[in-house]
Amino acid sequence: MVRIRLRRTGAKNNPAYRIVVADQKSPRDGAFIETIGHYLPTRQPHVVEINAEKARHWLSQGAQPSDTALSLLKQKGIVGADGKIAPISDAPATEVPVAAAPVAAAPVAVEAAPVVEAAPVSEPVAEVSADAPAEVATEGTNA
Repeated sequence: MVRIRLRRTGAKNNPAYRIVVADQKSPRDGAFIETIGHYLPTRQPHVVEINAEKARHWLSQGAQPSDTALSLLKQKGIVGADGKIAPISDAPATEVPVAAAPVAAAPVAVEAAPVVEAAPVSEPVAEVSADAPAEVATEGTNA
């Protein structure tokens, strides 16, 4: 079974943890599949950084978080209070229409500007005389 858990790094009396996806049978600081974040409990305030996209991917694949990892995932809003994957927040979705509104207003301003038409440019046409022999272009043949 695959688990999301903490892997201890750092020096003596200065713990730091990586949040990793690992096989349940591997040792605490042993082999792991992927690192999805880190946790620094000695800093004030505590530093918790988790790649939410990777965490959601592994949770959807059936990875079970450890108790501590579950509390960190809840703290970051990746997992709801019931322990299930929380839906992606609507904050980015609300920002997109706000950014799109000025873009939609810009073409209206461009259309309101008067359109200036350029005068047609006439190119001189070479006249062909009737008594001159017509040359026929043949490609790829040597006659």
